[in-house]
Amino acid sequence: MPETTEKKENIFAKKSKDISKFFRDCKNEVKKIIWPTPQAVFKNTGVVLATIFIIGLFIFCLDTVLMNLLGLIMNIAK
Repeated sequence: MPETTEKKENIFAKKSKDISKFFRDCKNEVKKIIWPTPQAVFKNTGVVLATIFIIGLFIFCLDTVLMNLLGLIMNIAK
């Protein structure tokens, strides 16, 4: 029965290959990113800020109405 001598790869060599492959893959993926233009970023920022302001105003109005309604109910209960 012939013996085959398989040379096992060193654990450190295998891990270094895995790590270098990971960083190569990361570099290739970063190259595929399409970055937005500064104008698009400013436009989107404006949309987000306007949306936050509108939702905040809505919540403020709803809170005020509900607090006044609760105040009326509490005064009637006395």
